[in-house]
Amino acid sequence: MSPFILTVLLSGLGLGTTITFASSHWLLAWMGLEINTLAILPLMARHHHPRAVEATTKYFLTQATAAATLLFASTTNAWLTGQWDILQMTHPLPITLITFALALKVGLAPTHFWLPEVLQGLDLTTGLLLSTWQKLAPFALLLQICPANSPLLIAFGLASTLIGGWGGLNQTQLRKILAYSSIAHLGWMILVLQFIPSLTLLTLLTYFIMTFSTFLMFKLNNAKNINSLALSWTKTPMLTALTPLILLSLGGLPPLTGFMPKWLILQELTKQGLAPTATIAALSALLSLFFYLRLSYAATLTISPNNLAGTPAWRLPSTQATFPLALSTMATIALLPLTPAAATLLSL
Repeated sequence: MSPFILTVLLSGLGLGTTITFASSHWLLAWMGLEINTLAILPLMARHHHPRAVEATTKYFLTQATAAATLLFASTTNAWLTGQWDILQMTHPLPITLITFALALKVGLAPTHFWLPEVLQGLDLTTGLLLSTWQKLAPFALLLQICPANSPLLIAFGLASTLIGGWGGLNQTQLRKILAYSSIAHLGWMILVLQFIPSLTLLTLLTYFIMTFSTFLMFKLNNAKNINSLALSWTKTPMLTALTPLILLSLGGLPPLTGFMPKWLILQELTKQGLAPTATIAALSALLSLFFYLRLSYAATLTISPNNLAGTPAWRLPSTQATFPLALSTMATIALLPLTPAAATLLSL
């Protein structure tokens, strides 16, 4: 793809998200989401491969359905209340419809079925864009409508944490595992959205940091499935030594960064009298932890079988910039001591 076209498409991605961020009118927000979707489609289909084209088609159909539902719900809201303002959502019907539409957009369970299939058909760079940047605009809208006392959000959150854990158990493809990991993390964010929206933002930020380092690590090792992780020792020994820490941070184990949002969310759910919900969410995190441990085991405790004894893989120089990976890896591993500062910011 030519650099000029790539620049235009990335600018379109940024413009769509910015329009949605800045809008107070539902039509403008819908327009931003559409620009966002249309800008990423050529990036998804740039590898002329049937899987990439299939993934792009599935993504387009899903996002078009979500956008149409969003437009229908906002029109219904204008008809019922006479308001197009995002912050003036008072009727329960359009609020529920818009929540469903945005859940479909980000891939929350039970509207998650498209996400693993689409992510599996993409390369790791576009998959990273889909897992991080494309979540920003729908989350901005969810934070603005933020329905209070909504059992729907709790149901979405619990379904996502459970399905995100269960779905990833029998996967061997890394991109599908990362898709189910994304679903589980989104569930944690949605659980606490109606109580402390700023904690949802903190969880989203830490998820972005951890996912960024995980995708870049797989890209550097050119790993597509669990078995290919066994080759990483000969390619990048230092990074392979840090791989379990990155993966276990995604799983939410202390003393790593990923423990911070889970800890604060469980604390808040308990304060709100939702101890059973907090218990189910904590137990579902064990399901996710299993497949992170499985990846860690494959990467660090197994050696790829070779035909000749002691034949290492070629350690060719990588053209990938390693500074972003180093920075995100350090943030993924070592930000837990900043928890008191984060808690103070949340209480402001």
